[in-house]
Order: sequence, then structure tokens, then C-alpha cells
Amino acid sequence: MEPVERPFRRGRRIAVDVGDARIGVASCDPDGVLATPVETVPAGVKSQARIAAIVEEYDAMEVIVGLPRSLSGKEGPAAEKVRAYAARLANRLYPVPVRLVDERMSTVTATHGLRASGVKAKKGRSVVDQAAAVVILQTALESERVSGRPPGESVEAAG
Repeated sequence: MEPVERPFRRGRRIAVDVGDARIGVASCDPDGVLATPVETVPAGVKSQARIAAIVEEYDAMEVIVGLPRSLSGKEGPAAEKVRAYAARLANRLYPVPVRLVDERMSTVTATHGLRASGVKAKKGRSVVDQAAAVVILQTALESERVSGRPPGESVEAAG
């Protein structure tokens, strides 16, 4: 049996890994093949303006936000904060869609990968956030390729 060719939406995506201190940002090429780090944005009141500028600069078709869940899949206070952040981002970026995707293990995966490539823990904190955003985006891209559907769940803008 031949593999079924599923439709894939072309266009750059931006992924964000929202943390209390820093927000890692990654992007992909228009064909959605490879996710790469962009920058680490300080968390806080100006973070959404910077992310909006990155979305505009990269002419992104979509923003993927990592949703932290426990290994069992439950959502706690961190997920609540990220959902609220994503809702504000969706309002700010409208009509660019914002999607939440499960980010379980993304930081762990990113940390192991960086450690394996020789990046020291202290030096690598801001790089880890970018690497985690890369893992989130790469996972979302692969999910869409396999399913033929946009990854995760859509965040509706209030307006």
C-alpha cells in the first residue's frame, strides 16, 4: 500500500516557549521542513510586542505556543498562565492564528541536545528556551504532516 499524501499548509510558523523569566522563539522555513532558533525574549509586559514584531518580520502564517502539561496530561497553574498569555497574543496578532500544542518534555529534550553538543548549563539558559521552541515547532510540523490537520488547538481571538 502506498503512503497517502496529506495536504500541508505552506508558510512560516513561529513557535514560542513561554516561561516566567524568558520566552524562547523559533521559526521554520516556508515549506515547514526545519525549525530554527530565533531569539530569547525577556518575559514581561513588552514580550508580546516583540513577538508581534517577529511575526511581522518573518511574515508568519501562524504562531504555535507550547502548552505545559504534566506527564499524565493534566494541566496545572503553568498551563493556566500560558493559556492566558496565548489568548492575549491571539487578540494582539489577529488575524494571524495562534495554536496551543502539547509541549511535554520539550525543555528536557532541548537541554539534553544542547548538553550533548557541549553547551554549558549556565551559559545555555537562554539558548535552552530557544531550543525548546525549536522542539515544540518541529513536533507541531511533524504532527501536521502525519495527520494532515493543523496541530493542537486553536486559540480564538476575542474580537
